[in-house]
Amino acid sequence: MRARILVFVACALAGCNRSSKAGADAGASPSAVVTPIPTAPLPAAPPAAAPRSFADLAAKADSAVVFVRTLQEQRGRTGRRRVIGEGLGTAFVFDPNGLILTNNHVIEHASDIRVIFGKKREMKAKVVGRDPPTDIAVLRVDEKNLAHLPLGDSDSTRVGDWVVAIGNPFGLSHTVSAGIVSAKGRTGQDVKGLGDGTGYYNFIQTDASINPGNSGGPLLDMAGRVVGINTAIRARANNIGFAVPINMVKELLPRLTKDGKVNRSAIGIRVSSLLPEDAERLGVSDQGALVRFVMPGGPADKAGLRNDDVILKFEGETVQGPEKLR
Repeated sequence: MRARILVFVACALAGCNRSSKAGADAGASPSAVVTPIPTAPLPAAPPAAAPRSFADLAAKADSAVVFVRTLQEQRGRTGRRRVIGEGLGTAFVFDPNGLILTNNHVIEHASDIRVIFGKKREMKAKVVGRDPPTDIAVLRVDEKNLAHLPLGDSDSTRVGDWVVAIGNPFGLSHTVSAGIVSAKGRTGQDVKGLGDGTGYYNFIQTDASINPGNSGGPLLDMAGRVVGINTAIRARANNIGFAVPINMVKELLPRLTKDGKVNRSAIGIRVSSLLPEDAERLGVSDQGALVRFVMPGGPADKAGLRNDDVILKFEGETVQGPEKLR
C-alpha cells in the first residue's frame, strides 16, 4: 500500500473552536491566529564553551524567581473551611507589572496562592489564566517595577547547550543547578504520568537537577533568558528532567492574559508518529505524522483526508512528527 503524502495549509481545514480540555483524539490544530507579545531584540548568546562559573547569571536571575505556596481548602458541614492540602512550587516574574509564570499543576485546585520573593517578602497571587493541556499558568501580584526575566527563543537552543535551572526543590528556596540540553521534542509518551494524556507536549530534556518543588521554575540559557519552564522528571531515573519550551508559552500568553484560557480548533483527525513498520508498509520515510483516524463529517473528512495519509508540511513548516500538529 502506498501512502498519500500531504502538504496542506491550515485554511484548507477550517475547524470549530473547542475548549482547552479537548483531547488529542479531537485532532487539535495549531491553525488559530495568535498575536505574539511584543519583545525586545534578544542579545546574542555568548560562545558555548564551558563556563568557569554560573554565579553572575544566577545572581542576576534569582531576584525574579519566587517560591510558591498553595493551600487547598474544603468547606465542612458546619460551613467552616479546613485545609485539606498544601503545595510547594516555583514561579518567575516575566513582566515587571506583576505577571508571573508557573506550571498549572502547581496552582491547580488551590484556594489560596502565595508567592514569596527574596528577603521573605510574601504576596497574595491571583490566577490570570491557565492551560492544563500545556501545564501553563499565569499569575498576578499587586506590585509594579518587579525584577523580571526575559523570555528567550527555545527553538534556537541546541542539544548540548548549557542551561541553568533555578527553583525550590523540597522547599529549599533559590536552589541553582546546571546541566545541558539533553534532547528536544520529547512528547507525552516520553514523560509518563504527566497530565491526562491529552497534553500538547514538546519538552526540552535536560540533565540539570530538577526535583519536586522545582516545577514552574525557569530553565535559562547562558544569556540569562528563559528557554523553558521546568515541569517534570522521569520517575526512578537520575538527571532526566523536562521543561516546557518557552516558544510554546509565548504563543499562548496573549490568550491567557486576555481571556484566561485557550480555545483550540479541531480538524477531526487522530495522528501518531510513523513507526518503522508503518513506513515500510506504506513505502515512505519515517518523518511526518500518520493519520490514524478521520472523524466522519469533520473538517478533515470534508477536505479529503483519509486513514494512512502522511502529513509532511503544515502551514509551510515541515512536520517531523505528530507534536507539530498539536
